[in-house]
Amino acid sequence: MSATVIDGKAFALRIREKVAAHVARLAADHGITPGLAVVLVGQDPASEVYVRNKGKQTLEVGMASFEHKLPADISERDLLALIARLNADPAVHGVLVQLPLPAQLNSDLVINAIDPAKDVDGFHISNVGLLGTGQKSMVPCTPLGCLMMLRHHLGNLSGLNAVVVGRSNIVGKPMAQLLLGESCTVTIAHSRTRDLAAVCRGADILVAAVGRPEMITAEHVRPGATIIDVGINRITRNGKTTLVGDVDFASAAAVAGAITPVPGGVGPMTIACLLANTVTACCRANRLPEPDGLTV
Repeated sequence: MSATVIDGKAFALRIREKVAAHVARLAADHGITPGLAVVLVGQDPASEVYVRNKGKQTLEVGMASFEHKLPADISERDLLALIARLNADPAVHGVLVQLPLPAQLNSDLVINAIDPAKDVDGFHISNVGLLGTGQKSMVPCTPLGCLMMLRHHLGNLSGLNAVVVGRSNIVGKPMAQLLLGESCTVTIAHSRTRDLAAVCRGADILVAAVGRPEMITAEHVRPGATIIDVGINRITRNGKTTLVGDVDFASAAAVAGAITPVPGGVGPMTIACLLANTVTACCRANRLPEPDGLTV
């Protein structure tokens, strides 16, 4: 068996096109431009690249981009004051604080200071609770992108067995909640799960989000299963630095029915869903119909 490769780059492009079309309608019909504010503290190279890409794509779909680059030694008080200003700014519909934050800052305190209605990352405790109880919320971008790809590839997910390997608050837990919302039978596994391979082989849908390079191999995969690889790991191989997922792509693809690659799978969907969440937040703030196909 040779797995179908799920092209996240192409799927993300379609999402961005939908976002751009809705942004244009908001401007034409209501004179409204969705605005996304991104806060970057310090000079982490990976975060700087990510923030730059977010800003570029925000402008490309016609939205307003507000970037706030702050020194690494900023006080918690000053950062919270900025967030309060962004919460009160009617031109800003989405607020994102790039993680990780420097050690002197309490990440939970900072994230929970964001207005839940503007929390386009979906990390605020109110949005976590709403998602967990099946109510309307801002959904974390990476799990949302994963679900969109699964729906597109598989159609109705009801009744399928899903295994999520990873229990983080950012991906693993919300991914499990979304799959439960689709009426899947969901198991959350992790690095300490006994006989992890056997647990994973029970999955029609296998989501790998454990943060360990190429941990999931062919022995973990049921023939014909759909694999969503969330991992992005930098490793050195033959003297060269390369990106790999949490899944050993070559061996798993020989068994699976479909699989996302790394890079080019889940990664592009994260920013696309951030833009989608910003448009959704804008529509909710203005009591306008939400765009179809951009949320759950």
